Amino acid sequence: MNLKFLLFVGVGLLVFSMRSQNEKAYKVNTVAFYNLENLFDYEDDPLTFDDDRTPDGKDHWTKEIYEAKLKNMAQVISEIGADVTGTSPAVIGVCEIENRRVLEDLVNQEALLGKDYGIVQFDSPDRRGIDVALLYQKKVFTPTNYKAFELKIYEDNDPTQRIYTRDQLLVGGMLDGEKIHFIVNHWPSRSGGEARSRYKRIKAAKLNKQIIDSLLSDDPYAKIISMGDLNDDPTSPSLAEVLKPKRDRNTVGLKELYNPMEDMYKKGLGTLAWRDGWNLFDQMILSSELTKKDYTSYRFFKAGIYNKNYLANPRGRYKGYPYRSFADGGFTGGYSDHFPVFLYLIKEL
Repeated sequence: MNLKFLLFVGVGLLVFSMRSQNEKAYKVNTVAFYNLENLFDYEDDPLTFDDDRTPDGKDHWTKEIYEAKLKNMAQVISEIGADVTGTSPAVIGVCEIENRRVLEDLVNQEALLGKDYGIVQFDSPDRRGIDVALLYQKKVFTPTNYKAFELKIYEDNDPTQRIYTRDQLLVGGMLDGEKIHFIVNHWPSRSGGEARSRYKRIKAAKLNKQIIDSLLSDDPYAKIISMGDLNDDPTSPSLAEVLKPKRDRNTVGLKELYNPMEDMYKKGLGTLAWRDGWNLFDQMILSSELTKKDYTSYRFFKAGIYNKNYLANPRGRYKGYPYRSFADGGFTGGYSDHFPVFLYLIKEL
């Protein structure tokens, strides 16, 4: 079946023209994830290592810079998926945010204010004080349960040498009347080198699998989207050997997972660049129920990287890389060092 979609702006509908000339109308919602690259407020929190992001700190992070950063982040979020749905994402996971305050300031920006976003966020034990969170349009998604799962990692398996990092956030609820679960991740970084730090992301993947397996144990047909900055590519051991998502949607069996980002990675696409190479750390992994092509309820249709031209560095050595908001000791006027990722969920009307 060869599908093409026509745009019906503002009503959240797609109409697919099929070879048979039959037309079907579909409801569509965007789910997205965005690493907001150190969205900190400008006040010093004595309990975390945020000194750089203060007016007197290394980054000279002032109220004016903070407000410019908020405006930029809100602009990007407001546009993800809007060319198809006519609105911003129904649900978006975010990471590298300092606290609830920055999220409240974000959703109250002019570009997002009319969308009436709700927030699910917990303070994590991360030493820098950065968290993950879920934003949702209240008119589309209603949370019914949420929980932060602590990721416990120890240096050399020494219980006195804990490495404090981000929680994994599970939010269940009703998307336009259908039960669905979202897991928001920000796995440990590659600081110290990929191989040396690999065990941390393996540990994160095992926790993620434990959360997913628990949901599937309760309901093998649960709709689950695990998304986040995994600090690993789709072919890295944390995914290939622990989560084991399938690359081909048509081969996903019951209780198995699907990674629509792997094909993009194989084609050389990425969400961040480092040393003249691209990585695809920002991923969205789906449970088997979402991969079915029976669109009588919400199913996966298409995934993508939101990499519009204005989000890329316009000049210099890093031309074409994500246009990060901070470099060389100053605010650049840019956005983030990651491109956002997104997917469309659709169902027949």
